[in-house]
Amino acid sequence: MKAPTLSRRLSSSGQELLLLVAIVALFAIVGWINPRFISQNNLTSIFVGNAYIAVAAIGMSMVIISGHIDVSVGALIGVLATISGLLVTNGYPIWLAWLGPVLIGGLINGALGGLIAYLKVPSIIATLAMLSILRGGLITLTGGAWISGLPPGYQLAQFRLLGVPSPVWFMIGLTILAAFLLRSTAFGRSIYAVGGNPEAAEASGIPYKSTIVKVFALHGMIAGIAAILFATQLQVIQSTVPNGLELIVITASVVGGVSILGGIGTVTGSTLAAILFAAIGSSLIFLNVSAYWLRAVQGILILVTVLADMARRGRTG
Repeated sequence: MKAPTLSRRLSSSGQELLLLVAIVALFAIVGWINPRFISQNNLTSIFVGNAYIAVAAIGMSMVIISGHIDVSVGALIGVLATISGLLVTNGYPIWLAWLGPVLIGGLINGALGGLIAYLKVPSIIATLAMLSILRGGLITLTGGAWISGLPPGYQLAQFRLLGVPSPVWFMIGLTILAAFLLRSTAFGRSIYAVGGNPEAAEASGIPYKSTIVKVFALHGMIAGIAAILFATQLQVIQSTVPNGLELIVITASVVGGVSILGGIGTVTGSTLAAILFAAIGSSLIFLNVSAYWLRAVQGILILVTVLADMARRGRTG
């Protein structure tokens, strides 16, 4: 068992290094072509405006490592952001408007995890159903109207610590915490175990069902944090989230080195991948290239990554 474990760790580290090199190279090349790309305003836009995607990809990575997937995360972020805005504009304390969505996200996805683990509903089916429920509920709740009149102290994403915007701190801090949880705790090791081989995990005493429920609940809480960062970056809260947000989050996880088949991956890679996608999207604007090419690039990257993962599993399997 030691050799495959070492091989997987090396492959994950290699993916992270490749992503880091790609990010540095992209900034260097595009910055050389158009110096405005590396201006402070644009760098802030890249990191701050997309930090919530990187945060959401942390929870998604854990779910995929456990052998499942969640295609409802985009709708969940939209619903939780709306709940936060409604709480604060209806006179509830700001701290409750921040904490409430985190707890509600944990409850919603914990129930979703229970449906998957105990009733054995495939995660793709369960989360597709949840996607429809959440989207329908969001439109019913807001009528399509944006939420305005937010109090100044509510804008968490606009706070700064040591001159660094708070979304960047959240992105870095949560990545470090999640990486520690996955690598250095029994719960983290159980996530890899149930994703790699559920039967073997249960045979070794790891509770498969409760592990899946906990993973989905944690994913929901992290989505709640992402929702707060999304909701507080502007003076209004949109009634919808960016189109295809769930696909972007899933793609960041997979391109970051998380195996779509489960059992392999890191959250550091998913964070780097989310930063890379944000940088690519911004670079297309500064190079006068249609932003629609970003979807094509994402599709190519995820296809290449999945094929490489399948080849790696074939060599080690």
